Amino acid sequence: MKKKFKIFVLIFYVGFKSVQAGEVVVIANNNVPKMDATTIQKIYTGKIISISDINLKPVNAKLGTKERNRFLDVFMNQDEEKYTGYWTVRRYIGKGTPPNELNSAAEIIDYVKSTAGGMGYIDEADLKEGVNVIGRK
Repeated sequence: MKKKFKIFVLIFYVGFKSVQAGEVVVIANNNVPKMDATTIQKIYTGKIISISDINLKPVNAKLGTKERNRFLDVFMNQDEEKYTGYWTVRRYIGKGTPPNELNSAAEIIDYVKSTAGGMGYIDEADLKEGVNVIGRK
């Protein structure tokens, strides 16, 4: 009985992880070029604020969403606590504020399409035709 239970738990866990494991897609306004993960990380930590004379305006997904957690994990190599702590210190010493948060993939897509320099991230399942993908992981 214990062996069957362990097998069930393992199958459930693997199935659950595969459902969660969709790629994170970083999208941007059409005037923003493709970039590597290191550059994206520097943008979301405020270390890069413009590229090729384009002022970048990144946004985050809402706190606690799976998209934000995956982005922090795969692009930023941190969890929410470290990311929030980083921005708390930067704000305190006058080095900027974290990107604004939007509530849904649809809001992020609308923002990115209508804002010069706008960029955000969504789950690949929410990707729509005509959106400028600048990175994925």
